[in-house]
Amino acid sequence: MDLLIREVRPDDAEAVVRVFNPIIETGLYTAFDTPFTVEAERNFITNFPARGVFHVAIQTDNQQIVGFQNVEPFANYTRAFDHVGMIGTFVDLNCRRQGVASKLFEMTFAAAKQQHYEKLFAFVRGDNPAALATYVRHGFRAIGTAKNQARINGKYVDEIFIEKFLCE
Repeated sequence: MDLLIREVRPDDAEAVVRVFNPIIETGLYTAFDTPFTVEAERNFITNFPARGVFHVAIQTDNQQIVGFQNVEPFANYTRAFDHVGMIGTFVDLNCRRQGVASKLFEMTFAAAKQQHYEKLFAFVRGDNPAALATYVRHGFRAIGTAKNQARINGKYVDEIFIEKFLCE
């Protein structure tokens, strides 16, 4: 799949929601449990942190957004975590295992370093081994498990904490 990776724009909100909401609605791949409106996503993009990184993957043959990845500051209540970013990765359900995440990681890692992040951190659902494997392939390592961390559709789900040092 030929892809263009670029920074997100507010007018991408509808396409981002078109990727994100079906993932949320499955109840299988993310701890997000409520679909987003286009307006809410546009507001999120517009107010995204200045130090944040937010990329979209666009399929070049049809110009459709097929995935996105973002990095946000870990915490804004202290400067102690300024070197840590929280990363999230979402790929259209019909485009999984086609290299979308790999292209996003490549661009996001470079941009995160430029924004002076030294470490990326994420939570991955314990019942989503494909996502964990994708992150591990890109240099992340599991550092712990929070038991019964999320409750999705009445079922408790563990979350695996993962990290990657960008200077390694």
